[in-house]
Amino acid sequence: MSIAKIKQKPVKLGNNQKRDVRTQFGALCWRIHNDEVQVALVTSRRTRRWVLPKGWPMDGATPSEAAAREAYEEAGLEGRTVDVCLGIYSYTKALEDEGDVPCVVAIFPLKVKRVLRDWPEAKQRKRKWFSTKKAATLVDMPELKRILREFDPFLLPR
Repeated sequence: MSIAKIKQKPVKLGNNQKRDVRTQFGALCWRIHNDEVQVALVTSRRTRRWVLPKGWPMDGATPSEAAAREAYEEAGLEGRTVDVCLGIYSYTKALEDEGDVPCVVAIFPLKVKRVLRDWPEAKQRKRKWFSTKKAATLVDMPELKRILREFDPFLLPR
């Protein structure tokens, strides 16, 4: 779990300018279940692909706090974050009023303490737990696959 090991793919800007790149913060929600590290994935609303909870920066919130808020809203998970960026991945987000916008997502670990039965986006998304290896096979972005495969919560600062 070292950022130095993660080789970042170039962000494709297309017709966009550098100032058009957007930043998001995501939560790698994890737990130990039956002596195995598991991570939670949610389905995206539009394409129904498996993703990590993620969203835009929030006024007054640190990046890890914003990631934790997204974990609550999108996955119904609450817990403790660590202010360590596990890595960054890029993707293109389709926005209704702006078209395709390149985004970079910084990922923060969240140790899950509470799994809610009902949460703000429960009717719009599915949530499921996977081993890190299985989760890596289900996501589309190569950098995110690597972050999931190499995640080891025992190396996180306490």
